[in-house]
Amino acid sequence: MTFFTRLLITWLIDAVAVYCAATFIDGINIKGLSTTLLAALVIGLLNAIVKPIFILFSIPFIALTFGLFLLVINAVLLMIAAYFVPDFRVDSFTDAVLGSIVITIVSWLLGMILQPKN
Repeated sequence: MTFFTRLLITWLIDAVAVYCAATFIDGINIKGLSTTLLAALVIGLLNAIVKPIFILFSIPFIALTFGLFLLVINAVLLMIAAYFVPDFRVDSFTDAVLGSIVITIVSWLLGMILQPKN
């Protein structure tokens, strides 16, 4: 499988995960398929570029909380994505934490099912 095929599958998995979060969490609202795809793209870019920097500067907090601080980082990234994507709204930090948990679980499950091992 080529790099671009894996990238496309990952993007679509993330879009399904964002849609599930918007479906299950009342405080996360998204309007339409194009907004869902754009939100997944922005979240993917934030995870690739900004998340490593956040993790680097928060290593002591991550160690002290046995990794639970990563939920805070994911929630902040979800709120940043909601800021940049029109028609994508996260009402509160609690909704962002719950949404990041849903996105993580759905992405992991679908990734296990749909992406073959090399």
